[in-house]
Amino acid sequence: MSPLSWALRRAVSGRTPALRYSSSSGSQTSEKSVPYTKTLKEEGAPAKGPTKALPKSADVVVIGGGSLGCQTTYHLAKLGLKNVVLLERDRLTSGTTWHTAGLLWQLRPSDVEVELLAHTRNVVSRDLEEETGLHTGWIQNGGLFIASNRTRLDEYKRLMSLGNVYGVESYVLSPAETKDIYPLMNVDDIIGTLYVPNDGTMDPAGTCTALARAASARGALVIENCPVTGIQVRADDLGARRVAAVETEHGTIQTSCIVNCAGVWARKLGQMAGVNVPLVAMHHAYVVTERIHGIQKMPNVRDHDASVYLRLQGDALSVGGYESNPIFWEEVSDKFAFGLFNLNWDVFIQHIEGAINRIPVLEETGIKSTVCGPESFTADHKPLMGEAPEVRGFFLGCGFNSAGMMLGGGCGKELAYWIIHGRPEKDMYGYDIRRFHHSLTNQNRWLRERSHESYAKNYSIVFQHDEPLAGRNTRKDPLHEELLSQGCVFQERNGWERPGWFNPKGPVPILDYDYYGAYGHKPHEDYLYNQLLVKDYTFGFPAHHDVIKQECQSCRNAVAVFDMSYFGKFYLSGPDAKRAVDWLFTANMGKPVGSTIYTCMLNKFGGTESDLTVSLINPGKPESVLAPEFKGDGYYIAVGGTASQHNWSFITTVLQDMKFNCTLMDHSDDMGMISIQGPASRAVLQEVMEADLSNEAFPFSTHQLVKAAGHTVRAIRLSFVGEMGWELHMPKEACVPVYQAVMRAGAKHGIVNAGYRAMDSLSIEKGYKHWHADLRSDDTPLEAGLGFTCKLESSTNFQGRDVLERQKAEGLRKRLVCFTIEKKVPMFGLEGIWRNGKPVGHIRRSDFGFTIDKTIAYGYVCNPEGGAVSMDFIKKGEYTLERMGVTYPATLHRKTLFDPENKRVKGGWPPPRTCAGWAPCTAGAAGGPLRQ
Repeated sequence: MSPLSWALRRAVSGRTPALRYSSSSGSQTSEKSVPYTKTLKEEGAPAKGPTKALPKSADVVVIGGGSLGCQTTYHLAKLGLKNVVLLERDRLTSGTTWHTAGLLWQLRPSDVEVELLAHTRNVVSRDLEEETGLHTGWIQNGGLFIASNRTRLDEYKRLMSLGNVYGVESYVLSPAETKDIYPLMNVDDIIGTLYVPNDGTMDPAGTCTALARAASARGALVIENCPVTGIQVRADDLGARRVAAVETEHGTIQTSCIVNCAGVWARKLGQMAGVNVPLVAMHHAYVVTERIHGIQKMPNVRDHDASVYLRLQGDALSVGGYESNPIFWEEVSDKFAFGLFNLNWDVFIQHIEGAINRIPVLEETGIKSTVCGPESFTADHKPLMGEAPEVRGFFLGCGFNSAGMMLGGGCGKELAYWIIHGRPEKDMYGYDIRRFHHSLTNQNRWLRERSHESYAKNYSIVFQHDEPLAGRNTRKDPLHEELLSQGCVFQERNGWERPGWFNPKGPVPILDYDYYGAYGHKPHEDYLYNQLLVKDYTFGFPAHHDVIKQECQSCRNAVAVFDMSYFGKFYLSGPDAKRAVDWLFTANMGKPVGSTIYTCMLNKFGGTESDLTVSLINPGKPESVLAPEFKGDGYYIAVGGTASQHNWSFITTVLQDMKFNCTLMDHSDDMGMISIQGPASRAVLQEVMEADLSNEAFPFSTHQLVKAAGHTVRAIRLSFVGEMGWELHMPKEACVPVYQAVMRAGAKHGIVNAGYRAMDSLSIEKGYKHWHADLRSDDTPLEAGLGFTCKLESSTNFQGRDVLERQKAEGLRKRLVCFTIEKKVPMFGLEGIWRNGKPVGHIRRSDFGFTIDKTIAYGYVCNPEGGAVSMDFIKKGEYTLERMGVTYPATLHRKTLFDPENKRVKGGWPPPRTCAGWAPCTAGAAGGPLRQ
């Protein structure tokens, strides 16, 4: 046993941390043990063979008996599935779960995560004990988040505002009030805290034991000491690869569905079936102190700025955190069950000074034991869930970034629902494996860099416009170098570099990742891209607010070019193509060739899986990426690049399930796309394109193959910003010459480059939706004001139609509503919506509208009494928006704020009026094609 001050003195001269010291010297503790009174580790010789006989077949086989495996099995059984088998290679909790800290914090900067955490809390604090009589080890001692600066406290106030909507009790405390709750805490250097009294801790063994008993009582079979040795996969009649069986040393189980809950070992399990599981294994550690007088019943603490947490452990503390130089576990051992690594003090020491500063008594407190075990981490610090795109019936429930206990209940429930019903109840896109493009999931450089950065920044403040420094320049479109030379500040989406905004002072190159100076890498000095990102680290308006304003105003008053080459570009054709698009898409597909249709794509519960455009095309030549050869009907599908893999996988799944005889081709990497928008767009393009661009010859929502700068392009007349404009889709070799010709022709019209930051502002003024912001897989088109995209008046059936018809008959339970506020403050989403003094929802998406000179916010309004949300209910409310604990009177708008009659989109171009010229709108929300 050694005091924490010993470790600090070994590494600190004065109060400055030393870079290295020999962890083999001195008298640090060699005790390695978890701080729980009970584990499920067997003493003595390991058991021989499985604990129960293997069945011949199962509806679902869950592989891995940690938190996620046990929670998923429990929820599958609770949803009524009887023939469920859980296979654990050793004992329950082995691998990663058994040594976890087991913390549960209720507030996160995500509405979905708040709901997931609430369900976990209900399961471990109430449901399991009621069902089994077993105590899970839940302790409700509360949680404290420490703010050492004003921006951090603002982040906590954002969480509090969201918590108020969900009924999560929380308080922002002064230093003195914090001291009253936690007398042992040093509060001299803090400006406040966020206190959540109903946070707490869980016990891994107690929780998993109760889950296994509850699942077994409902018919599930929990089998320990049964390693999986293989996954059988077979191709069906349409060529789709599907799970067929699970192989073990003790027999084979026939099944069409497995769930990979193998934690650190999930990647190897995926390889057995040809599935990429993009996670990395790292050492993750905490130390357990000796007894501390007066610490009992204190809340758990997260001091984010010191990157340290302090978990109450009876009459002691567990101290851990996230360092900038974590150790990768390069060779994952199959024999590592209840083992722990030796703690590397050189890595861990950075947490000690922060812990002692916060709780000074730790300076003279002994270290009882160290806990350093393996954990799995992912590229965006979010779990991997859902059906793998490579193999049908292969589900993932892994990569939980040391949060498997606290997210386990909510995610286990959603995963079980996903397996049984084909999709989760909640919007789980942020966890869905399909959020990653298939080219990234086995790209080791990208995965390692991004996983490292996400780990190192886990306690960083979450800003809306932050961008990764790791894994950059992985996917570059044909215009990348051209735009880089013109000052493009790129954003990263799905591996692509896309334009964010343009720096008027010149190029902003993105450099190779420096690992923040870890592992011997020299940190970049005077890194302009990072410096510009830091200027976005604010809950106010950023320093380049006026630059984005100029891009927006140029688009409104003249013309702007947007590079949208990162878009997904698919071709659907074949004998059943017409049947497929009728079923897949909500809009009427019975239009002539040359039409482009804005539509939604729904799941069977009516939720919106995508909004996109579909163009009806003629067949072309075999070698053409712009107009390929096909037989039967053909359709060109353009989808937002961020969700291109999601769209591809969703469409593929529907084609397979419905047995449509179709071909789906992906030409996303073979083509580029620029969009020219603004009142002068026609004048500019008329000089570049060999086509009549008049309203009569080239109407809105149509497309043509035309010559532009000597190259054939597919010109589509669409708008995503509320202006007249055309998209030019073209082979990648045409991108630079066509772009340069457009810029030359537009010079006399004041043409500018513009990025997605400007697009966000322009589109929200027009009321266009952003998929996965104000339009998600748990929102129907009717709720989102997109009923005009749905062919409900026709006899043609489409997926989700029955749900929409039922909504029309019974009334909507929520509606998307537009608000503005007079105060010049930005909003970012998650702000609370209050109607007549009661919380009725939260903001999903917000931006500043430069044309109307106001902050615009969209969010869904519910009826707190549980009834339908009629337009009359919406109109009769008095609304405020809660931002960081402050409420602002809000004006409700029932119509798009900019050009509600669509005159500009359709070719009229009166100059946009300033905010003084706009009156509050009074009719229904507008929709239309948004490119995101």
